Amino acid sequence: MSHVLILGGDGYLGWPSAMYFSNKGHEVTVVDNYFRRNACKELDTGMLYPVPTLIERAKIWHEKTGKEIKVVIGDLADAEVLRGLFNGNIEYRWCINNKFSEIPETIIHFAEQPSAPYSLINYKKADITLANNIRVTNNLMWALRDYSRDTHMIKIGTMGEYGTPNIDIEEGWIEIEHKGRKDKFLYPRQANSIYHTSKIMDTDLLWFGVRIWNLRVTDLMQGPVYGIETEETKIDERLKTIFNYDEIFGTIINRFITQAVVGYPLTVYGQGGQTRGYLNIKDTLQCLNKSALSPAKAGELRIFNQIVETFSVNQLAEKISNVGIKRNHNVEIKHIQNPRKESEDHYYNPVFQGLVDIGVKPHYLTDEIINNIFKIVEYFKKNIRKDVMFRGIKWL
Repeated sequence: MSHVLILGGDGYLGWPSAMYFSNKGHEVTVVDNYFRRNACKELDTGMLYPVPTLIERAKIWHEKTGKEIKVVIGDLADAEVLRGLFNGNIEYRWCINNKFSEIPETIIHFAEQPSAPYSLINYKKADITLANNIRVTNNLMWALRDYSRDTHMIKIGTMGEYGTPNIDIEEGWIEIEHKGRKDKFLYPRQANSIYHTSKIMDTDLLWFGVRIWNLRVTDLMQGPVYGIETEETKIDERLKTIFNYDEIFGTIINRFITQAVVGYPLTVYGQGGQTRGYLNIKDTLQCLNKSALSPAKAGELRIFNQIVETFSVNQLAEKISNVGIKRNHNVEIKHIQNPRKESEDHYYNPVFQGLVDIGVKPHYLTDEIINNIFKIVEYFKKNIRKDVMFRGIKWL
């Protein structure tokens, strides 16, 4: 049994990951500062259902399974808080065994402000995004350097780092021939938000740490995730993950389904030809597990494009509309002026073979999958607020 440390363990992906690894028999520690909850409260974004605190969820998990997830509440942008996770100078806010769990074999790094729209609300939110995301990654990199260079770090990147180039998107690296000579470089990045820019800076920081200090890093370039349930969340309703449906923190498939349930038009930005790669929340867990089981080597920055299929916004709206109509919802697709600065009709062909090669078995966006999400959202329909669906946060 290995020790898995999850940074950002209260979030949409962090909490399901904590339960998933705990259920597999690993010793799990989670850390969070409740940034997302506090931001949702400040911005009045609404949530589909109330979610117990991280401490309460850890207690429920232990009550239902007998397994322990240790909880630390702290700001990882403070270097001493993060270093305490390696040197034992920490306080567990909830645990069964108060003994320090020692240095982790695997660290999963979710501890970042995760929203592109949030990062462009105003200059203050941009500053929060840059300060948090870059500081946490830098603090983690130095802690690994000073305490445990053999620990495998799995960082959650984003496909948005690449932008929409007019060539195929390789898995993190590209070989260039110039004037008769060849070399391999990180694939060119062209971010479309302050958030995505911060993620590029993360990658550059880690590439430095890998080259100079022989760190072991896997960077999962993740597309937008959809879904609510995992095998672990089914154990008890109170273990469900955070589900946002607004334009700031809600991902597009979750948002469209919620809009369909309450008769709010599916908000397609501009022409709707924007194409991205997507994956089910269960596949995020698979990707993390397979990456942990076959870690990056010392001195390796291993990059996987973490998606399983691509869709345009129009295709997603059509798929969700079709299922919604069959479920007797009055679904309207509405094209609105695009509040973002982005290409609406473009080439998009990312490579995403690496994770399949190490054993990930993808879930695809079938009508059955969409139906299952509809059922859960319908159950909580009374909690949905139309007034927070769309506020038109502008890029320009």
